[in-house]
Amino acid sequence: MIRISTIFIAICMVLVAASLGLVLYSVAGISGTESAIVALTALTFLILYNAVSMRLRDRSDVGGQIADLSRGTADLARQVAEFGRRLAAIEGRIASSNSTNSDRIQSVVGEINELGGLVRQLAATVSAHEDLLADGTPAPIPVAKPEPEAPIDLMTMGEERPVMAEERPVTPSSLTAAPRPAAAPTVHAPAGGRNQTQMLATLRNAIDENRIDIFLQPMVTLPQRKVRFYEAVTRVRDERDQLIAAEEFISIAEASGLIGRIDTMVMLRCVQVLRRLMVRNKEVGVFCNVAASTLGNSTTFAQCLDFLEANRALAPSLVLEFKQSTFRNLGPAETENLAALAQRGFRFSIDHVTDLRIEPRELADRGVRFIKVPATLLLDPRQASTSDIHPSDLSDLLGRFGIDLIAERIEGERAVVDLLDFDVRFGQGFLFAPPRPLRPEGASATGGASPTQAQDTQGSNGSGTQSSGATSAASPPQRITGNAALARRV
Repeated sequence: MIRISTIFIAICMVLVAASLGLVLYSVAGISGTESAIVALTALTFLILYNAVSMRLRDRSDVGGQIADLSRGTADLARQVAEFGRRLAAIEGRIASSNSTNSDRIQSVVGEINELGGLVRQLAATVSAHEDLLADGTPAPIPVAKPEPEAPIDLMTMGEERPVMAEERPVTPSSLTAAPRPAAAPTVHAPAGGRNQTQMLATLRNAIDENRIDIFLQPMVTLPQRKVRFYEAVTRVRDERDQLIAAEEFISIAEASGLIGRIDTMVMLRCVQVLRRLMVRNKEVGVFCNVAASTLGNSTTFAQCLDFLEANRALAPSLVLEFKQSTFRNLGPAETENLAALAQRGFRFSIDHVTDLRIEPRELADRGVRFIKVPATLLLDPRQASTSDIHPSDLSDLLGRFGIDLIAERIEGERAVVDLLDFDVRFGQGFLFAPPRPLRPEGASATGGASPTQAQDTQGSNGSGTQSSGATSAASPPQRITGNAALARRV
């Protein structure tokens, strides 16, 4: 409908034009035809002026409405983004809560199973004592046996852990002999029990007889604590199947030139483990430590390079780990060998970090994708003044160059809370899991090795004897914790 104001303006324009014509006719003495023409001309100009002014006014009104609409759309987009962020935070909390509840349930189920085993052992012991008392024979005194270290049951993220077993070598036969199935040793050799000569002889025999084992320690995501990587930790077994930790023999092995053979054997085991892991999860990875002398020895490195070239398909999941001091003291040969590995797609990690004076651009150019820093070093307030960057900004700085920060040696929940404020994505330490041996093939996914394997393990370690009657039941292979441990002590 035509607005009243428009009608009023039209009437006014007609009156103005008619008045102009009448004034010209009556006052100026112009003829009626000329006065009418002048009046029509004035009316035309008034109509054009009104149309132009209305169009300009409408255009300004429409522009204001479009600007208001744009501001409303931007505000709506911000609100949608805020709702998305809150939804993602809620989903993360729910996932973390579900993971925590699942871990608690598994812990409770494990303790219930342990208590059930203790009750069965108690019943068997009571029955044996009753039989001995009925025969008039004094009851034997039970001898405490060292508990075997719980073998690791490799778990991919959110899936059942696959049962690990030694498989045939995937390398040329020149690298090492076929690995022997190893039961989890139960006793660690004392640090000061051997002199240098004895340790060197033990190392030579262990290499010749293929007694180099690897233990796996998981690296988890924070705060979800899902297993994302495993680090291979080297252990040597002596003639009595006692374990020797790496810090006890590594210096002697490097001085005697045996570290290259050890690294070759460990690299072989890592590839075997990685192949089994990738059957269940393609995103899992394994960290394999490599010594500086291996990187600098042309003969040993050529052998390792041929082996890695044959397993080049595993390059995205096999991470080679070096010490921080190794990267800071690279010579021409080491730099060239490192570049050869990077060209084949292998990624590197740095551990044994002693300070935070890090050049991420240079490390990223050399192929470094992970840096492992002790949690105590990250949380040390003195590092803020001694390093070039505040520890809370280190993860963000490394992330700009494609390097992930891993906090290692985490032993308390308080450290995890503090590290989350530093935006640390990965963690490793005894809080999550210690290094554990691989589960032998055929072991149960929840209850450890079968009774037959438990007897074989005791026989191979020389610490178990064949008992009679009901007392021959195999002891549970997992470490007793919590209430079950208290019941066992009682």
